[in-house]
Amino acid sequence: MNTELSSRYDASSVESKWYSAWEEAGLFKPQSGSDKPVYAITIPPPNVTGSLHMGHALCYPLQDLFGRYKRMTGHEVLILPGQDHAGIATQGVVTKLLKKEGLSPVQIGREKFLERVWQWRHESGGQILRQFRALGCAFDWDRERFTLDDRYHDAVLKVFIDWFRRGLIYRGKRVVNWDPVLRTSVSDIETERQVTKGKLYHVRYPFADGSGYVTVATTRPETMLGDVAVAVHPSDARYHGLVGKGLILPLVGRQIPLIADDYPDPEFGTGAVKITPGHDANDFEVGQRHGLDVLVVLDETAHVASGCGKYSGHDRYEARKMIVADLEAEGSLVKIEDYEVPLIISERSHEVVEPMASEQWFVNQRELAAQAIKVVEEGEVRFVPDRYAAVYLDWMKNIRDWCISRQLWWGHRVPVYYTEDGIPFAAMNWEDAQEQAGHQKIVRQDDDVLDTWFSSGLWPFATLGWPEQTGDLARYYPTSVLVTARDIIYLWVARMVMMGTDFMKKIPFKEVYIYATVLTEDGKRMSKSLGTGVDPMGIIEEKGADALRWTLFSQTGENQEIRYSERRTVDARNFCNKIWNASRFVLMNLEGFNGDRPDRLGVFDRWLLSRLARTEQSVREAYDGYNIQAGTQALYRFFWNELCDWYIEVSKVRLADPQSRGTVQWVLLQALETFLKIAHPVIPHITEEVYSHLPRHEEGRLLMASTWPSIPSDWAEPATEAQVERWFDVVRALRALRAELRITPGTVVPLVCYAGDLEGGEETLRGQAWVETLESGRPTGKHISTTCQGVDLYLPTQGLVDPEAEIARLRGVEAKTAQQAEGLEKRLADPNFVDRAKPEVVDKARGDLARLLDELDKVRASIQMFEG
Repeated sequence: MNTELSSRYDASSVESKWYSAWEEAGLFKPQSGSDKPVYAITIPPPNVTGSLHMGHALCYPLQDLFGRYKRMTGHEVLILPGQDHAGIATQGVVTKLLKKEGLSPVQIGREKFLERVWQWRHESGGQILRQFRALGCAFDWDRERFTLDDRYHDAVLKVFIDWFRRGLIYRGKRVVNWDPVLRTSVSDIETERQVTKGKLYHVRYPFADGSGYVTVATTRPETMLGDVAVAVHPSDARYHGLVGKGLILPLVGRQIPLIADDYPDPEFGTGAVKITPGHDANDFEVGQRHGLDVLVVLDETAHVASGCGKYSGHDRYEARKMIVADLEAEGSLVKIEDYEVPLIISERSHEVVEPMASEQWFVNQRELAAQAIKVVEEGEVRFVPDRYAAVYLDWMKNIRDWCISRQLWWGHRVPVYYTEDGIPFAAMNWEDAQEQAGHQKIVRQDDDVLDTWFSSGLWPFATLGWPEQTGDLARYYPTSVLVTARDIIYLWVARMVMMGTDFMKKIPFKEVYIYATVLTEDGKRMSKSLGTGVDPMGIIEEKGADALRWTLFSQTGENQEIRYSERRTVDARNFCNKIWNASRFVLMNLEGFNGDRPDRLGVFDRWLLSRLARTEQSVREAYDGYNIQAGTQALYRFFWNELCDWYIEVSKVRLADPQSRGTVQWVLLQALETFLKIAHPVIPHITEEVYSHLPRHEEGRLLMASTWPSIPSDWAEPATEAQVERWFDVVRALRALRAELRITPGTVVPLVCYAGDLEGGEETLRGQAWVETLESGRPTGKHISTTCQGVDLYLPTQGLVDPEAEIARLRGVEAKTAQQAEGLEKRLADPNFVDRAKPEVVDKARGDLARLLDELDKVRASIQMFEG
């Protein structure tokens, strides 16, 4: 067994070496036939077009952390990976490739286009899964799934057909998010909300009988071509006696009614709103309540549709200008105001989405939602943080029908087949449809494909073999936890719960852990297009995956936003180096160690083992409670502060003494081995490497496959911790006193006096604060002093500094500090600054002033002391 570590830690060679070793040892796969409890995760399938971003670098290693921890605590662990076919994104990628060749999907046809997409998928689609390996993610690659695999595809069709036959899926016209560039409906998750400076147009709608008019306001005057009513609130006294009268639609001349509905806000403007069911989801609902026509006046490219007179064929924005000019010319335009307009932008095409009534396939979710609400209300599915349960329930209790069709070619094609008379049959294939249709000939299949979120809603059970009753399905469903982002609670989490409870009659997972959003250091959203993105692969190549994992995990607590910074990653890399160097020190000092537990432990030995017991408990509770930040804080504090800064330092003398050497060696190995085990889920590679060099390490035995440490109950000694940490507090106080005189650490001072009870800590104070002679009592000459833990400490200054030179230096510090304080006092006395600056800027200035004044008091006290 080679117990010697190289002088330098090389993350790249260590990380690739151990990932291969784990995989070759079969540790990513659960053992069949085991009677251990099961811990299962089906990872959120990243898009096949995806490449690693910082959100991925947190989400997927978190799942790896939970799996490693559960494996060490006696569970059979399955973390099942896979990818989503990502309909819109993937079709967009391949369309761009065709464009470079001077081709388009329409030119080559649907079948050839799909062949090109599959070709692209096999050549380029697995990039992100390879990147998960670089992060150390221990996933069962033999069970990798894809949402267009044959078996998965059949599962998706089965769900559609079942819901179709139960009347839950129907084809109808409703308002959807329409992307005029991609020419398909898009889901909310595929859009972004933006507020932009626009205009609010106030337009006069005259009564048909000439008795007056109603003024309405709109940000989209081009849609007035499709107005079918004007609505007011029934309680609005301004319109009593007017509801039911006819209005003339300006420019068009069509008569429309004035109706009463609860939708308008009587407090906003005139309280009257135009109703355009073809281009606004709320207006559509109003139209349904009142039996109004649905007029669609824009086509699939957002140009004005035919039948709209001179405006037909014009782009929506050109038509807007024309309509505003014509309204003004005929005297119907009352005024135009500047206005903050909320827009919905397509994430893929970056075009403004057009709300548009369209013939689509929908799922009636209300029946499905009832059970999905119940399992969360009754605690069967638990959200972490728990506040997201309210977000989920609020949406579920106000659920609307779900548009599941997309006007694409790549994806699960809607399994509906039509006869010559247009009669639809939902079937697994053409032959099945024809069998259902009998003598009526099936002539075509529906052209649309299903929303990606429809197929991914089956992920927890379809990946395990459903609709077949497989061994994996029986053993691993429901899964243990879903780790996901807060922005897809509605779009994915809710639908998995609905589908799971409907088809499996069981919840899909027991817990939903919502991980934090990773922002830039200054709190901005990370985005490649905005130039604020950070490439995790570059960080891994430069500083290592463990350093990146530590950076993100060390901020992952109960907060829902964390900030990435280069500085934090440098700190994380430094911590890895600290682990390496301290481990190297321990291994280099094991000569003569026989492995026996010592008969008697010293006070520092018992202190460290007690701190180790407390750390293990803190880390275990942090992992169990999803508070990874608390776990990393406990690990860092123990290793850097308690083991390295204190125990190793106070024990160096004992290592040189044959009488105590074996005891220190045993304690150091206990501490190091336990630390490596409890830190392994966070930083798996470096811990595995160091573990492989431990003298008690069995050849071929991997840390990843080891058991979680069992700490003897008698290691916990709170009284010993309190005693030793009191000594260390006094040492810190004396070190701070030395620093006031700018005495470098390690330089021995001839004398320190003290008054008070050190409770046996004299040698600790003398050795760790670098003191030659420690005397009880107060010195007679010049000195500086401090008090800590009831002990007065006195540091005589004679011979340590030149009083005149020190006074001159302090006078310079005094002048500079006083000048800075005076400048801040003037600034804070200026009402213009205090009233107009941001509160946080003012608070910082006040804090800086308090710090400067405190520093000034200390400098002047030192001057006074040296002047005698």
